[in-house]
Amino acid sequence: MMDRDILVIGGSSGVGLEVVRLLSSQGARVQVASRSGEALAGLPAVNWQRYDVTDRNALLTLPDRLDGFVYCPGTIQLKPFGRLTDEDFQLDLEVNFLGAVRAIRLAHPALKAAPSASVVLFSTVAVGTGLPYHAGIASAKGALEGLARTLAAEFAPKIRVNCLALSLTDTPLAGALLSSEEKRRASAERHPLKRIGDAVEVAAAAGFLLGQDSGFMTGQGLKMDGGLSTLKLL
Repeated sequence: MMDRDILVIGGSSGVGLEVVRLLSSQGARVQVASRSGEALAGLPAVNWQRYDVTDRNALLTLPDRLDGFVYCPGTIQLKPFGRLTDEDFQLDLEVNFLGAVRAIRLAHPALKAAPSASVVLFSTVAVGTGLPYHAGIASAKGALEGLARTLAAEFAPKIRVNCLALSLTDTPLAGALLSSEEKRRASAERHPLKRIGDAVEVAAAAGFLLGQDSGFMTGQGLKMDGGLSTLKLL
């Protein structure tokens, strides 16, 4: 667990920041690529570089070997379908899907250089469960899940690729949806577990997928959604 080099794209806020904190506490050398790095100050063995996932010409400075890769950037644009513009769909695709494609492409040589490596991506419960107003994000994350399964097959046996499909999680990205106690209670009530997701818990799941305890898992989409996708309570 100690001697690992892991790249986290978007590791300066929310789930990504918790992933970085976890990996740093485990002694991993963490490369963080994001638009800002202030939140990373003081974390040991963390190297930050500025990176914008929507910049098609952006490059990454990476070690020769990467044992893990985590892609965290996301969007939340919840609108009725009739109000979603082409630009809205394009933004969701750029951040959630095409940004991941470009970053994985840049990291792939270093991932191949490791004896074994793990890629962790983040999706949404809305891909497998039809939810109103999620057309943009569900479409983009659906593409990401398809990419994850394809790359899991193509990159085997040395590189594993798995995906975590989340429901609403308490992060700055979800701030507008959780901006009052009333909104928080309503969101919690929609889940069989009667609460919303926690970024630390999600980071722990990502850490599991990065480690050898999940060494026989690839091409999987694991749901962390409070039971929303599979349970209906009477």
